[in-house]
Amino acid sequence: MMNGSFRHAAIALLTAASLMVSPVYAQSQDAPAPATPPAAPARASGQARNLKFSAGPDYSKGPRWFPDITAPYRPLKMAEPPLANSPRVGQLIQDGQLMLSLEDAISLALENNMDIAVQEFTPWLAQAALLRAKSGINNKTQFDPSFTGNLSMEEQTLPVNNPFFAGLGLGSAATALINHSTVGNFGYTQGFHTGTQVQVAFNNTRSSTTSAFNSFNPSVQSSLQVQVTQPLLNGFGKLANTRYILEAKNTVKVGESQFSQQVIATVTQVATDYWELVYARESVKVQEAAVGVSKKLYEDNKKQLEIGTMAPLDVLTAESQLSTDQQNLIVAQTTRLLDQTKVLNDITKDPLAGPLAAIDIIPTTPIALPEVTETISMQDAMREAWQKRPEIQQADLNLKNAGIEVKATRNSLLPSLSIFGMYNTTGLDGNAVARTPTGVVPNLASQILDSTGAPALVGGLPIYVETPTYAFTPVPGGIGESWDQLAHSRYPTFQGGINLTLPVRNRAAQADSATALLNQRQQEARYRQLQNAIFLSVRNAQIALAQGRGQVAAAEKARSLAQQTLDDEQKKYQLGASTSYQVVLRERDLTQAQGTELRARINLIEAEASFNQAMGRTLDVNHIVVAGARPAGPAYVPNIPGAPDAAADTGN
Repeated sequence: MMNGSFRHAAIALLTAASLMVSPVYAQSQDAPAPATPPAAPARASGQARNLKFSAGPDYSKGPRWFPDITAPYRPLKMAEPPLANSPRVGQLIQDGQLMLSLEDAISLALENNMDIAVQEFTPWLAQAALLRAKSGINNKTQFDPSFTGNLSMEEQTLPVNNPFFAGLGLGSAATALINHSTVGNFGYTQGFHTGTQVQVAFNNTRSSTTSAFNSFNPSVQSSLQVQVTQPLLNGFGKLANTRYILEAKNTVKVGESQFSQQVIATVTQVATDYWELVYARESVKVQEAAVGVSKKLYEDNKKQLEIGTMAPLDVLTAESQLSTDQQNLIVAQTTRLLDQTKVLNDITKDPLAGPLAAIDIIPTTPIALPEVTETISMQDAMREAWQKRPEIQQADLNLKNAGIEVKATRNSLLPSLSIFGMYNTTGLDGNAVARTPTGVVPNLASQILDSTGAPALVGGLPIYVETPTYAFTPVPGGIGESWDQLAHSRYPTFQGGINLTLPVRNRAAQADSATALLNQRQQEARYRQLQNAIFLSVRNAQIALAQGRGQVAAAEKARSLAQQTLDDEQKKYQLGASTSYQVVLRERDLTQAQGTELRARINLIEAEASFNQAMGRTLDVNHIVVAGARPAGPAYVPNIPGAPDAAADTGN
């Protein structure tokens, strides 16, 4: 009776242990665990996630100067980057647990992942660099027009040693010459993409003096000068002058491609971390079941030792196995916590916000193996990868920039030859005094003498030199008359010519040209290097995918055989042809086989994600659209359809 009771208890123990590990296999067969709470509503399958990154207004355009002419002189208003979690995180928490599907994890990562948030600034910085290049600040010719103005006043008192030469007159008692001048000069300069430079100068000077030599006092002198310069060799043409603009535009595209690359890497990493958490949680269940079996075996062996039916060595062996399984359980629990922390960091901006720091993440997406077997040939796979991988797009753009540099530095090798034309006109006016003859009067100081030197007499009276008399009338004048002379070009000056600068050895330009050519050749070599690296990643991903399918098939077979072996051992035990120890060993073999099968299934799912990344399919597979223009700045939250906080219009 005792032996029958013990056999019955052992069978009950094995049945309970089997039930403890059954959820592992149940989930591996795409059936949710019985105790799993219902998942939060997920995004509709196949619905596009429209992830937008570009700022509005485009930083490469800058503020408009009209009608607000002060806008170019003020910094742009830019919101602080959002560092709080999106509302969707809290909406997925149920009963203190974060119910997380794979779709939700990817959507939350697009909203909150800090790697994406940091990379999001790369296109904006490139746009700001493009704005700088558009100004022409790095060129010989600056495209932003500049207006200059100079207003000044000067009062000058000069000591006088010779009044005659100072214009004060011989009889003047003044000991100082006083000059006063007011200057108002204005200039305008602008360069054009052809290398043409236009300069306009409009100068005005009003001056007054105590000198009597000036025809106008005070006087106003104005001049208008227009000069146009056009390079003919070095600096000629649009490419030579817009090289930095073209390169900056390509750099903006590089930044956008780098952002897409970061999204791909993040989505792949999130998917991998999610499935690692799934495996870690199920691994804990496997280890808990193993501990339960080892503990029961140890307790049964102790009882048999007490009644004298088992050797002490068997008890020590069972106790050692129990200790090992308990250690494995601790390792599995630690791995689960670490993997849970990774997922939490992937999907949140602030993992310490609210209850998140100690929250338990419950994956709700069942394990489903890829349904379609990839049969694409290597040649077709490489063509697709080279077309879709962001790294290839970046390499193409870098090659374009290298080609632009080669052409631009080739132009810089030429001598500097330019033609110029200049037109200048001047006007002069001011206050003057008009003299009108009114008659003559004898000059008593200038008597007329005869040939002998004696005073000449007429009618017995001396005669004198007659001096004409004048009426002096002030004639006012000023800047209006001076500008009228400018308008009618009364005093024009025309000038034209050719300027030539011929470097004798030209080593700086040669070095720049050689550097550009070497960089282009290096970029070509890097392009092939990148193609080979993509070939290696695609090939490795294909091999891993095929290997994963083979491992799943082998693991399924091993688990099936372990189940059959356990069933046979249980039947033998019921017939008295086996021992409880042998049955427990078979149960442990089944538990390990189930864990191996789970690992193989997770590896296959992760291998498919890696294959999609290697092929450049990640965005398409996950229905992510990285768009361009958007109506907000860096504080914008990605518009993810299906999320409660998503905008209604997803087509922007």
